[in-house]
Amino acid sequence: MEEALLPATKEKESWGTYQYMGRSNSFMPTGSVGTDQVSLEEIRSAASVFSGYPPSIHAALITTPEPDPNEQAVIYQGQYGGVTSANTYGETGRQLLDEVEIRELLIDYVGHRCCWGSRPARTWQIRAVEDCNVYVGTLDTFIEERESTTETEPYLGGKIDGKDKSPELGLWEMDLRSEFPLLFVPHKETRTKIPHSEKIEKCSGCEGRGELPCRTCNAGQAPGHYKENQMTECNVCYGRGLVAHRDGSDTICKKCNGKGKLPCVTCGSRGLMKCETCEGRGSHLTRNVATVRWKTLSTRKVSATSGAASVPDEVFHRAKGIQLCNIQAYQCTPAFFADSYFLNKFSSDIIAERAHVPPAARIICERHIISVVPVTRVTMAKGNQSFSFYIIGVSREVYLKDYYPSKFCWGLCPCIEWLKL
Repeated sequence: MEEALLPATKEKESWGTYQYMGRSNSFMPTGSVGTDQVSLEEIRSAASVFSGYPPSIHAALITTPEPDPNEQAVIYQGQYGGVTSANTYGETGRQLLDEVEIRELLIDYVGHRCCWGSRPARTWQIRAVEDCNVYVGTLDTFIEERESTTETEPYLGGKIDGKDKSPELGLWEMDLRSEFPLLFVPHKETRTKIPHSEKIEKCSGCEGRGELPCRTCNAGQAPGHYKENQMTECNVCYGRGLVAHRDGSDTICKKCNGKGKLPCVTCGSRGLMKCETCEGRGSHLTRNVATVRWKTLSTRKVSATSGAASVPDEVFHRAKGIQLCNIQAYQCTPAFFADSYFLNKFSSDIIAERAHVPPAARIICERHIISVVPVTRVTMAKGNQSFSFYIIGVSREVYLKDYYPSKFCWGLCPCIEWLKL
C-alpha cells in the first residue's frame, strides 16, 4: 500500500498543527471566514477595527498608493467551512470509510448511469483501500488594468467638459470606487469618460469647411477648390436633346428635357458635398475614454502520490478539501509551516509561478490557499477481474476513469440487462 502524503506516525497530530507562523505585522483572526469573496466596503469597515489589511485595499483608490510588500494578512481555517468532524475524518485527516459506506457511494454513482449494472458494486470483494491524499495550491492575483482611447464625434454645439474648468485627470487618478467589484471576480470591464478631457478640433477631412469637392464632378480637387455647374452628357440622347425614331421623327428627350446635359447625380452640380466625417459641422468633439478591467489571474498546482496520478488535476481543483492556510495580502509570500519542509517548498513553488501581470495593470490583492483533498483509492475484485475507483474530497465524490465491469449498452438506453439487475 502506498504511503499517504500526510504521515500517520503522530496519532495526536491534527490539522491545527499546520497553521501559518505569522510575522509580527500579520494577524490571525479567530472568527471563521465563510465567504470566498470580500467586498471593498467590508474591507474598509474591517480596517477601522484592525490594521492587518494592506492600505492599498481599504484606503482611497484615487492615488493608488504603493503598499508595503512585506505587509501580509493571513486567514487560517483548520477545517473546510466547518463541515468536517472527528467522526468523519481521523486526526490525521484520513477519510474513515467502512465497507458499507464505500459500496453505497459506488452504487449511487453507478445508479446515475442507466447502462451500468450495480452487481459489481454490491457483490465484488473490496480487495484494497488506500489513502492517496492530494495537496492543492492556488495563487489568485486580482489586478486592475486601465488603458485610454480617444473617441471622436461631430460637434453639435453646446458646452463641453474641457481643461479650461480643471486639469485633465490622469488615468490612475480617477476615482472608480463606485464600479469596484468584489475581490477575485473572474472578470469585469467598464468604460468611462476621463473628466475634463473634451476638446473641439477642426475637421481634418474638410479643413473646417463642412463640405468637400464632389468626388464625381470635381474628382481630385483640393478642399476649397471646386467648379460649379459641371454637367455630363445625357446618355439617352447623347447630347442632342432629341430622340430619333424609326419613322424619321424626333421627340424631346424626357431624361434631360431637351437640354442634352444632365446635372451631377452626387451633388446636383453644386460642386460640393457634405463632409461625412463631421456631418457638415466643420469640427469634431474629441474625448479620452478609460477602459478599466478587473480580473483574477490564477496559478494552480497539484501534488499527488502515484496512486492518484491517473486522476486529472481539474478533478482535485473542483473537489472540496481541508484548508491548511489561507493568506490574503497585497502580494503574497510563501507560507511557513513549522514542521513540514514539503509544504513550505510546495507553497514556494506556487508563488514562484505567479502569473504574469500586464504592464498596464496594477495588483490590487492576492490570495494564496493550500488545501489537502482527502482521496481514497478502492480496488474491487472478483476472480481474475478487478477495477479501481476514487472517493475524493469532503463531499465524497466518486471518480471512475475508464473500466467498469458491468456496462451494457448496444444502442438501447436503458438496456434490458440493466433492468434485470
